[in-house]
Amino acid sequence: MEAVFAITLGVLTASGVYLLLRARIFPVVMGLTLISYAVNLFIFSMGRLGTGVPAVIGKSAEYGDPLPQALVLTAIVIGFAMTAFVVVLALRGMGELKTDHVDGEEPRA
Repeated sequence: MEAVFAITLGVLTASGVYLLLRARIFPVVMGLTLISYAVNLFIFSMGRLGTGVPAVIGKSAEYGDPLPQALVLTAIVIGFAMTAFVVVLALRGMGELKTDHVDGEEPRA
């Protein structure tokens, strides 16, 4: 289970970095989103990947740590707001510059 989870995190991070290196606005936004998902999954995995374990201390010998779950929930909300802001900012930039290239200039051939 841990190997599949680690491979998934690696694929998400690598895909996000690849998309960040693109020169268009939409792939950059998608790359940032994928990297934020990878970070959220990494933080979530720090609370141990256990199933059927109560989250309340004292009910069992083992318990799931609720703090990473709360951190990930907060990060999801903040990440959604930041993604919406970046999309609006990108749309405004496209309207002003008439191009979707991230530096505002088309590459010369």
